[in-house]
Amino acid sequence: MTAVRHHEVVIVGGGTAGISVAARLRRADVRDVVLIEPAGQHYYQPLWTLVGGGQASAEETARPTHKLVPKGVTWIRDRATAVDPDNRSVSLAGGEKIRYDQLVMAPGLQLDFDAVPGLAESVGRRGVSSNYRVDLAPRTWDFIRAVRGGTAIFTMPPGPIKCGGAPQKIAYLAADWWRRQGVLDDIRIILVLPTATIFSQPDWAKVLKGVAAGYGIEVRYESQLVEVDGDSRRAVLLDNASGTSETVDYELLHAVPPQSAPDWLKGSPLADPASPFGYLAVDRHTLRSTRWPEVFALGDVANLPTSKTGAAIRKQAPVAVANLLATRRGETPTARYDGYTSCPLVTAHNRMLLAEFDYELRPQPSFPLIDTMRPRYDMWLLKRHGLPAMYWHGMLRGLA
Repeated sequence: MTAVRHHEVVIVGGGTAGISVAARLRRADVRDVVLIEPAGQHYYQPLWTLVGGGQASAEETARPTHKLVPKGVTWIRDRATAVDPDNRSVSLAGGEKIRYDQLVMAPGLQLDFDAVPGLAESVGRRGVSSNYRVDLAPRTWDFIRAVRGGTAIFTMPPGPIKCGGAPQKIAYLAADWWRRQGVLDDIRIILVLPTATIFSQPDWAKVLKGVAAGYGIEVRYESQLVEVDGDSRRAVLLDNASGTSETVDYELLHAVPPQSAPDWLKGSPLADPASPFGYLAVDRHTLRSTRWPEVFALGDVANLPTSKTGAAIRKQAPVAVANLLATRRGETPTARYDGYTSCPLVTAHNRMLLAEFDYELRPQPSFPLIDTMRPRYDMWLLKRHGLPAMYWHGMLRGLA
């Protein structure tokens, strides 16, 4: 017989969103909180770009999960495999079933390397890497240092992905390194983007176009990587506007895989029918399920029209918790998330610009007296040292 347990609040996912919400619930004196998370290690993923650029170690991005789970929260180290919102239950891989009064969905997304023929077999060897996996980010730096000529390709897939600026940030770090080594003029750099512009927010897009041009980067818009031949070091790039494809020989290929909701959620009742990637349907302001008032979702898995970043989660977590607490009291949720997101765009080994905006793409600067549309050294220091400290000691403790 399947073991069944009941808890007041069940959180699926122990990443940035899940732990942040758990910490805030405990601070609000919610006593029966369960966190379902199979991984024993938790990662600060925004630093993986700097790992790939030779400016940080993979080890410093990791912490044991048990040290981050808030005191008083029950950690179930298992993997969720199904959600039944009508019966308020979550099924686990180990065979257990957890019933809940309220549910917070924050399992993150999955990387679909297999969605590009040849990519899964090629990544990690012969010049092919991806900063989106902690084991591969150090390989990116190895491959960058080995390039002295030829073609380097940096790709971004179609569809919503986490940290939409990361595919181009590593291109800038690589170009900056090659320039400082005196070999940039011998390297053709191709940046492959599925979008019609280099960045969604137009003010920062203008700056980034200039950054790319300054490195001599060839930006291909409305294009995507559709095939990789790792043994021959060849990539097939498709121009979606014209429908034509081109095979390009490369020395280095940094490929960002397509991304989607976890497979077990794609066909669930919580999935948004409007999302071809299986992301979950929630009200864009309250973060509450559009069908089940006791269910909330935030972070990468939520189908929200904003960038999937840790900075977005920092603003989403207090809204989700405030509205969950209001629901517990039988009140109508009133806290609102305005779509705020932030993308720290590293443009060189010691420069960064900080893009912050809301659902309407209106700038939402955290430092109104500083021009964050200009690549700056102080903003790079924020990226390298300030934001990680705020993450570990603020966000994950429910304080920031």
